[in-house]
Amino acid sequence: QVQLVESGGGLVQPGGSLRLSCVASGFSFSSYAMSWYRQAPGNERELVARISNFGGSSTNYADSVKGRFTISRDNAKSTVYLQMNSLKPEDTAVYYCNTLTAWGQGTLVTVSS
Repeated sequence: QVQLVESGGGLVQPGGSLRLSCVASGFSFSSYAMSWYRQAPGNERELVARISNFGGSSTNYADSVKGRFTISRDNAKSTVYLQMNSLKPEDTAVYYCNTLTAWGQGTLVTVSS
């Protein structure tokens, strides 16, 4: 079955960086677009970034993270990454990996001094 396992979250100061990873299994990873979502307390889950299948030549970002976050993929490792720079307190949320109807368990990112 499809399995997505996120890692890399943690506590970081404003202006800092984190890299999230999502290891996928149970499907042909390279054939599918991959996405990162986030959900802050009291808010709905929102799309953060999306990368196209195969070479990942197409990426899309939420306006709130453009220029700060970068999504990438390594098909050989069945892994999608989210590099997050210049983090802000409003980036605090649980970050989820997604493809089709599958979700990971989430990884918590807390941006605070």
